[in-house]
Amino acid sequence: MKNFIKEFKEFALKGNVFDMAVGIILGGAISALVKAVVDFLISPIIGMVFGKPDFSAITLGPIQIGSFINALIAFLILAFVLFLMIRAINRFFRKPAPEAAPPAPSNEEVLLTEIRDLLRERK
Repeated sequence: MKNFIKEFKEFALKGNVFDMAVGIILGGAISALVKAVVDFLISPIIGMVFGKPDFSAITLGPIQIGSFINALIAFLILAFVLFLMIRAINRFFRKPAPEAAPPAPSNEEVLLTEIRDLLRERK
């Protein structure tokens, strides 16, 4: 039992739990932000352009396909807005690529450099 408690302490205090908690909290906050963007910015624009798209009246017998279509459209809009936000955040935090090292000198250049250095030593 002592070994179990010791192992749990190591796990809980190692940072895994704290990192996961921070990720969940930030995920909830970002979810609320994306939902607000979709509900109050994107959806009204779509409503102005196409009218209020509501497919809930479409049915196939007892199956309400229209509700599924509404949910699918909402998901696609939400996923697209989230993609744009993550793309913008990634561009903001992208590190510049390290400069490429200059190419190595050719064999001729190395040989000429050695000859030059030998000639300097003779003087």
